[in-house]
Formats: sequence, structure tokens, C-alpha cells
Amino acid sequence: MGIAKKREFFMGCCRSFLLCCFASSFFFLGTHQLQSSQTQVLLQLRKHLEYPRQLEIWNDHTIDFCSISSLSQVHMTCLDNLVTELRVVGDKPATVSDFNGFSIPNQTLSEAFSLDSFVTTLARLNSLKVLSLVSLGIWGQLPDKIHRLSSLQYLDLSSNYLFGSIPPKVSAMVKLRTLKFDDNFLNETMPKWFDSLSNITTLSLRNNQLKGSLPDLSSSSSLHVLDLSGNKLNSKLPSMPKGLVMLLLSNNSFSGEIPKKYCTLSGLQHLDMSHNAIRGTPLAALFSLPNMSYLDLASNLLSGSLPGHLICGSKLDYIDISNNSLTGELPFCLRTESEKRIVKFGGNCLSIGMQHQHELSYCKEVSPKEKQNGGKDVGILVGVILGLVVLTVLLVLSSIIFCRRYFPRGISEQHLLHKSVEDNSAVGLSSEILANARYISQAANVGIQGLPVCRTFALEELMEATNNFDNSVFLGEGSYGKLYKGRLYNGTLVSIRCLPLSKKYSIRNIKLRLDLLAKLRHPHLVCLLGHCLDGSVRDDYSPNKVYLVSEYVPNGNFRAHLSGNSPGKVLDWSERLAVLISVAKAVQFLHTGIIPGFFCNRLKTNNILLNEHGMAKLSDYGLSILAEETDKSKANDGLSSWQMTSLEDDAYSFGYILLEALVGPSKSDRREAFMQNDMAKSSRPSFEDILWNLQYAVQVQATADGDRRFDSASHQY
Repeated sequence: MGIAKKREFFMGCCRSFLLCCFASSFFFLGTHQLQSSQTQVLLQLRKHLEYPRQLEIWNDHTIDFCSISSLSQVHMTCLDNLVTELRVVGDKPATVSDFNGFSIPNQTLSEAFSLDSFVTTLARLNSLKVLSLVSLGIWGQLPDKIHRLSSLQYLDLSSNYLFGSIPPKVSAMVKLRTLKFDDNFLNETMPKWFDSLSNITTLSLRNNQLKGSLPDLSSSSSLHVLDLSGNKLNSKLPSMPKGLVMLLLSNNSFSGEIPKKYCTLSGLQHLDMSHNAIRGTPLAALFSLPNMSYLDLASNLLSGSLPGHLICGSKLDYIDISNNSLTGELPFCLRTESEKRIVKFGGNCLSIGMQHQHELSYCKEVSPKEKQNGGKDVGILVGVILGLVVLTVLLVLSSIIFCRRYFPRGISEQHLLHKSVEDNSAVGLSSEILANARYISQAANVGIQGLPVCRTFALEELMEATNNFDNSVFLGEGSYGKLYKGRLYNGTLVSIRCLPLSKKYSIRNIKLRLDLLAKLRHPHLVCLLGHCLDGSVRDDYSPNKVYLVSEYVPNGNFRAHLSGNSPGKVLDWSERLAVLISVAKAVQFLHTGIIPGFFCNRLKTNNILLNEHGMAKLSDYGLSILAEETDKSKANDGLSSWQMTSLEDDAYSFGYILLEALVGPSKSDRREAFMQNDMAKSSRPSFEDILWNLQYAVQVQATADGDRRFDSASHQY
């Protein structure tokens, strides 16, 4: 065989070998590609985040997401067909100076975004070890269920719009090594359970609005980096762990002196406590720590003189003690500024003609005599204040005695309000809070923008809206009186309920109860627009009925859409789940979104209404504080007293709603007689648990649907 033929034969063999290797690589890659269920979770996360442009690389569902090359804004790592690392950097940084928990157009994700649902979806990536979601416009209060990401070692949600507190159950995420919530709007106190994160090495909560005291972190032996700069912390400086390398506490309101124990932090390299209210003389030993390279004590209330024999550590290349009240000579080691060491000391009263120094009187300490005089002045001031307090107490006691003697009716009315609300609320709340009912949680404020303000209607308005309550606009009669459809003068359709009132309540007491109802605002509650009390408005008058004016929800009730008795279509399972989740959110708000909570809401499928967009809204909630149910309504329901007690339990009632959604109204009615005894005695889940399980059911359903679509597409190929 000639040389040319040998070369051609050899090249042909090489090409065949390479072709086989190339083909086999496709085979092996195909057998290790990302699970379809994981792909569906990623696509759902993209939907939650409202399709950011950074995730357009996931538009082609036929490719393996793990094989996509990492970009500067998106990085994902997979192991054994599961996602273990997900990093996304968006283009919606937190740029506003203040945030009150509401969605902001063009800044945050829309009002439809639910952080609770988003975290529920995230929890399905149960092998995730690294999660970084930065500048994506994520807003709301981080839910406790974040702890379900139990495998996480790195969590970064910086530069978003997180609000409220850090969930206590984060303390259960014991594998966490790095936790970063920088540049958010967390505005509660600093948690005291961070020492339970035994593996935490980096804790960064920079530029939030955390307030109160900083707990003792000395037992957090693994902690190396602590950044709490740019908050509103105002305690004395606590003890720190010995292994700390970086401590950043600038731009807070820390007070007191620097603890002497800080001089034992031999591994400390970077210390920034600038822009606080720290007093005393700087500890000389801080300057000589063996690994210290950056020391910033600027803009505090430090005073006194630094020792002339001060020793600066060999690695210390940046020192800032400016804008304090330091006096005396500048130590030699701080004068030797060079290319390797920067020293800032202006804004003091040092005896040196370098940088800007104030006159000595500017930094003068208060003399002992002035302190003594100041003490006398404080004593006088305290005496005056105590005198005013005693006088105020006497006036209050006199007013109480006067009111009890001359206005006993008012006291009894307030007692009645307390009793009614206490019967309808969580245990352990003071009567003052129950009566005022103005302590609404942040959850109550989210999602109610655009809802009209509750107002008082004139009876003439309602008569005109209903054509004198004509039978043609009569919608029905239930446990809480007659219901009419009306049209206001501006064309707005409304529903008007004529509710009989208990005769034991006066007009003033009724108004207290109506004010309480007016505070119940949620996207999945039928919106109360106002009320009208019939007859006189004198304080000694007890009205017989009240008209409650609510928004008109036109698309029928949930029960009708389950049985096919509605002109609209029968809801499929996914649509039924959406309704159940909406109702669960509404009831969760009634239980926890306002103090006092509302727990007896007569839940049933007839009271769940659907608007023109198919969104569910709960009606007839909270009305038990206005009227006692009539014997007639109880007789119509055909329920014994123990059954009524059970039905007043919202979790029990929601169980029957869920049963109807599963098997239909007629079958659930037949099964009720066999199930009621057992269900009435069993324990009740909280609505947080109910909501989580429903949202998980949605994810399972979505995964099943996605798998079917994936299999269908595969068969086509």
C-alpha cells in the first residue's frame, strides 16, 4: 500500500473515531440531562419573576438548561440531574429611599407577585445549595417557609424590596454559611437567634432599616464577616466572636465605649465603626492588632488623647479618626504617612498644624463642677416631670370616677364591644387593643391599593339605587338578612344587605363595630363600600337594622360553578385550586392580618363569589360582630347546636369547601352525615399550613402537566 493510501486510510479511521466519540457524547449527555420536573420549576420561577430578560436563555424548552453556558447575569450548576446552584442578577436594583410594602410601578415586580408562592416554588428545588437572586424587584415580607430550602449553604437576596422582619425559621437553616440581605428594607429588630446558625461565616445585612439592639454574637464561632452598616441600630457594642475578620458597623447609632474585648480579636483585619455615637478614648491596642489593615473610627464622639507611644501594626495601611473630639499630640506612628499608609485625622482638636483642626475649646470636656450643676438641673427637671405625672394620674382617676357615676351605659357598651370581639379573636390580647383594632400588620397593606374608601350612605341613596327595594332587585335571604342588587347614581353596581341588629347595642356601639369591619381590606374579600343606619342618629337611639353596601360581584358563586348550575362553564381542577388558594389567603388575612382577628366567618361555597375575571372573593365575613343569627336561619340549615359550633371553626368549614371542590356539592352533601362526627373531633391545621399545601398541589399539578407536554413533544419527534 502506498504512502498516500496509508495516509488516507489513517485519516478515515480518525474521522470515524471522532464521529463515534461525538455521537456517544450526545448519548451520555442525553442520559444525564436535567429532570423535566426541575425544568418546569425553573420555568415557573421565571413566570413568578415576570419573565426578566436575563432568563430569555430559557425560552427554548427543548434544550437541557444545565448545558447552557454561564453568563455574567445568569449562572446555574447541576449535579445528578438536579439544580444545585442558581444565580440571577436582574436590572431592578432598590433605588428608592423609602419603601412601605407596596408594589412600585417600574421598580418592583407587579402587584400580582406573591413572595409566598415564589418561595413555595423555590422549595421544590430541594437540592439547591447556592441561591443568589439580586436586583430582580422581589418585594414583600419573606415568609417563614424559606426554611424549607434546607440544603442551602449560600443565600443572597440583595438589592430587592424585602420588607418587615427576618423570618424566625431561618434559624433552622443550619447549613447556611453565607446570608446576604443587603440593600433591602428590613425594618424590624435584629433577631437574637443568629448564634443558632452554627456554620454561618458571612452575615451581611447592609443598608436596611433594622433597629434596636445588636445581640451578643460571641458564641457564633464560625462567623468571619459581619456587615450591619447603614441601619438604625442604637445599642451599646456587644461582644464579638474571636474568629471575626471583618466588622462593619458604620452609619448606625451605636453608643457607649468600644469594648476592651475587641482588642483580643487577633484575626480582625477590617474594622469600620464610623458615623455612630461612640464615646471614650480609642483603645490603643486596636491600632496594633497583628492583622489589622483598615481602621475607621471617624465621625463619632471619641475624646481624650492618644498615647504618644502608640504602636501601629505592620499591616495597618488605612486609619481614619477624623471628626471626633480628640486632643493632645498625634502619635508618631500616625504621622508617618506614606504610599502604604493613609491617615485621616482632621476635624479634631489635635496639637498639630496638619489637616483641619478645631480650637481646643471645641473639644473641651465638661468639668466636674459643670457636671454637678448639670446633675442639679436634671434633679429639678425630674421633680417637675414627676409632679406633672402625679397631677395627670389624679385627673384621669377623677374622670373615670365621674364617667362611672354619670355614664354607666357607655361603660357597658364598651364592655359589650370587648366581649363580642374577644369571642371572635385570638386569645391573650388586651381589651384596649381589641377595642381600638388599629394594629394592622404589613400583610393588610399589601394588595389593597385602588380599593375605594368606606363611607356613610344616606337611606335615600339606597332607595333610589334599588327602586325602593323592589322585588325585581331582590337577590335572596340568608343568615344575615336580605340581599339586594342596586345601581348608584354614578352607575356603579352594588349589593346591599339589610342586616337586623341586636337591640342591646346603641348607635355609638354599632359605629365602633362598623369601623372595625371597615378595616378589613384584602383583594380576595368582597369590598365593603359603606353603610347606612336607619332612623335617628342620637346617642340614646338603638337602630333596628343596618344596610351594608358592598361591591357587586357578577359571575355567580363557587358552588354554582362546581355543579354546572351557572351560565358559565364548570371549573376545571386548576381553576378550582386557584379559587381555594384565593379564599385561603383571604381567611388567613382575617385570622392574622388585623388585630383582633376574625375567626367565625361562615365559610361555604355559596359565599365565595367570582368576578368577571374569574377571581374569587369571599363575602359575608365578619358579620357576627353586628348581628346574632336568627333561629329561622339555623332551622333552615337543619343543624344541631354542636354542628353550629363546628361550623364556626373556619378550618372545619374550609374542609367542606375543599370536599365540594373535589367531589362536587351533591356528593359532599351525602357524605356529610357519615363524616361530621369524626371531622368535628379531629385537630385543625392553621391556614398557613392549608395555604402551603394548596400551593404545593398547584406545583404538583403544574409538574404533571409539564411532564405530559414534554412526553407529548418527545413522541412527536
